[in-house]
Amino acid sequence: MLKDRHALVTGGGTGIGLAIARALAARGARVTITGRRAEVLAGAAAATPGLHGLTMDVSDEDSVMAGVSLAVEERGPVAICVANAGIAEGRALHRSDLAFWRMIMSVNLDGAFLTIRECMKSMHKLDWGRVIAVASIAGLRGLRGASAYTASKHGMIGLIRALSEDYMGGPVTFNALCPGYVDTPIVEHNVGAISKRAGISEDEALKLMVSANRHKRLIAPEEVARAAIWLCDEASGSVNGQCIEIAGGQV
Repeated sequence: MLKDRHALVTGGGTGIGLAIARALAARGARVTITGRRAEVLAGAAAATPGLHGLTMDVSDEDSVMAGVSLAVEERGPVAICVANAGIAEGRALHRSDLAFWRMIMSVNLDGAFLTIRECMKSMHKLDWGRVIAVASIAGLRGLRGASAYTASKHGMIGLIRALSEDYMGGPVTFNALCPGYVDTPIVEHNVGAISKRAGISEDEALKLMVSANRHKRLIAPEEVARAAIWLCDEASGSVNGQCIEIAGGQV
């Protein structure tokens, strides 16, 4: 189905991004995975045939422009764009200075905008394309103690909805995946952060995150990847401008 299509996945060296990249490669796609840590990308690419690492900082416009251009030069027009790179960090409003706010926005929202914009430069020339933004359940409701993160994910969903209208009737669809807490290194990091901030044990912090998922367990990255693959199916062309919840129940 995806044989020889070029897919670009930001934040593709670990977690959800890597699971999506592997699933795409398993179905024949040529996959560019991007991130800021060259050694992580190299390890992921070495472990999975079809993955190609590219160092790129989604918060830096020049880096995104140069990176996507190089990927297109080496593997052809981008047919599948997965804007996955992000920062998941909470902070109370009174402790959130402008530098923190801008850091979250530059990666989560600016990064998605820049990635999609640059990928569309080649994708719009094709007769088929998929744009998938990895947002969050925080893009659908407020997440306590994470106002900047919540706002950035709401912005990602707004961007996807607007682009689906802009390109309505064309060969490219735009959709967002909205997972709950996924079993990734980000969750491991946040366990420690929540434990320290709330003065509770790490086990208690993990239970808080698990309990936020309606089915009371962490979501496997592969579950999110399966949703991405479904959106890339030829029969999913009428799914456009949607926010797909992957949270074990209604958000």
